[in-house]
Amino acid sequence: MNAGSLVRRALDGDIASTLRRAKTVDAIAAGKAASAMLDAFASAAEGPIRTMLGVGPPLSPSGSDPLSSGISTGLTPMAEWQDAGHPLPNEGSMKGARRALEIARAAGPDDVLIVLISGGGSALMALPAPGISLADKQQTARMLMARSADIYELNTVRKHLSAIKGGRLAAASPGRVLTLAVSDVVGDDLSVIASGPTVADESTFADALAVLSRRDIDSYPKSVVTHLRRGVAGEVEESPKSGDPRLARAEARVIGPQRGAIEGAKRAAEQLGYHVHIVPEPITGEARSSARAHLTAMSQQLSSLPRPLCVISSGETTVNVVGRGKGGRNQEFALAMAPWLDPIGSDVVAASIGTDGIDGPTDAAGALVDPTTLARAAAAGLPPAQTYLDDNNAYAFFDRLGDLIRTGPTNTNVGDLQVILIGK
Repeated sequence: MNAGSLVRRALDGDIASTLRRAKTVDAIAAGKAASAMLDAFASAAEGPIRTMLGVGPPLSPSGSDPLSSGISTGLTPMAEWQDAGHPLPNEGSMKGARRALEIARAAGPDDVLIVLISGGGSALMALPAPGISLADKQQTARMLMARSADIYELNTVRKHLSAIKGGRLAAASPGRVLTLAVSDVVGDDLSVIASGPTVADESTFADALAVLSRRDIDSYPKSVVTHLRRGVAGEVEESPKSGDPRLARAEARVIGPQRGAIEGAKRAAEQLGYHVHIVPEPITGEARSSARAHLTAMSQQLSSLPRPLCVISSGETTVNVVGRGKGGRNQEFALAMAPWLDPIGSDVVAASIGTDGIDGPTDAAGALVDPTTLARAAAAGLPPAQTYLDDNNAYAFFDRLGDLIRTGPTNTNVGDLQVILIGK
């Protein structure tokens, strides 16, 4: 799924006429696909464009050129670009968020602000609420991710620790705000994609506090817990809700649904001669248990389907980090599949991959397994696979076998894909 193509397609029709009628047009792109989306907007949009800002992963290695330090010229001469951090926000994330709010506040009632959102935007464009330090927000996000918080829980907390998320960016603009989003969220909930900076947020401070309460609330930074408790008590303003007049002129559309990647994978598999079975239910939950459940369900369903067969599913799992190893949810999902392939057959290979090309803090997008995986590992002198799972160290396991999938960053993010190929 090409995020730039999605933007160009979306700029046809009513959006094009809206831009032409505007007094001025500003554009903000935030997320892993920010560079592709902003570049597409610059080349395809018509109208009196005044400002374009991109906030996303570094466009170049740190220190190699001016792009790596602060806001500077980006992909197009008209654009500003801010390198930012993921999966945890950094100073660049804050600089980009502050600049985005400046642009929104500078708009007039006859202006249009286009906001181009993609996966990863929650960390890449982040501004802690007053009284909360960046370090405390980083620690909170790190702890929640390590304790298997799903994206809905994580972003509920993020929105209530933020000065830009949960509709606050749109609320800052006196003009019309139009958001185009590429989704990485199961269900394509616009309030969850990048933590919904331009849409109403129906979650509450009480919801955010409950997420921490389920995960040893006293272990989180004091400033974070105090802020959430003050919000519950009504001492801190809630995020904008449905019907808030500040969002009356804000509109948001999903131009790239999370399950769109499945359609692309289906077309590719069919071109290779595979029959395709798409799993309708999203793959969610804790990675290692979801992997076993997925394969168990597939082994019971696939006997009557034609061969060769490609089974495609998508979703987003979580990992409960208890070890000290290295990996990501896709690598852990793949490793957990290895012992459960036999019921499907001997002519099978399975993989789990992040569509952004980055799985956890690694250089791999995911990994693949087949019926020889465990035997090859034993022959190579590796400890049992369960040892690597217990240490959350799937990367080391697959790296030794040469079974990591490395695509490099794809400049988009529409969740994870799981693929099972079964021969004749």
